[in-house]
Amino acid sequence: MPFPDLIAHKGYADAALLRAIRQHPSAAADAPLRTLLHHMLVANRFWLLAILGEPFLHDVETRVPDSLDTLVAGFQATHARELAWLAGGVETRLSESLEHPQMPGGRCLVSQALLQVCLHSQGHRSQAAKLLRALGGTPPMTDFIVWRIDRPSPAWPV
Repeated sequence: MPFPDLIAHKGYADAALLRAIRQHPSAAADAPLRTLLHHMLVANRFWLLAILGEPFLHDVETRVPDSLDTLVAGFQATHARELAWLAGGVETRLSESLEHPQMPGGRCLVSQALLQVCLHSQGHRSQAAKLLRALGGTPPMTDFIVWRIDRPSPAWPV
């Protein structure tokens, strides 16, 4: 099943991007970049919480944090929860339906939600990499096809 690989890669790529941003002070302090990263995290958490059957507290989740550290902690914790869920044998859950008024059409399958999370993150990582480069930083190589050779774990910035 491709979902464990896609989610594992997403965690690796998010961590690599966050690490590259952390290494470049003007990027780490850039409010538009932090807002984009926060949007990625909010979307990821929305879908994960829907899959887990937990409430998405809009007022809490959508507050943009003042620091990159808070975002890193959120990405790391969310990825850990995704991996824990995936470790529970998700094959039977992939065809289950999720319902939420904020979902386009009001519902989708768990498999579609996972695919949305991965594709959405990939698109915004590209935007963030472009912003990082514009701020003088160097975006990391995060291609899936390269990652799959050694399958490194996320190296979250400290």
